[in-house]
Amino acid sequence: MGVIYVLITISIIVAVMFFIAFVIAVKRGQYDDSYTPSVRMLFDDEVVEPSPKKNKS
Repeated sequence: MGVIYVLITISIIVAVMFFIAFVIAVKRGQYDDSYTPSVRMLFDDEVVEPSPKKNKS
């Protein structure tokens, strides 16, 4: 039963560390993208066809 308490404690500590890292990344602007939304409407959704393979023989 003691092992369960240790595992729960460790998992909560790891989850809190990941949450803190996420909050720091958001505050530093890691996920800010000010360029893409402004030009998204200028590009058409085109399907890119793969180029034919060239034989080396």
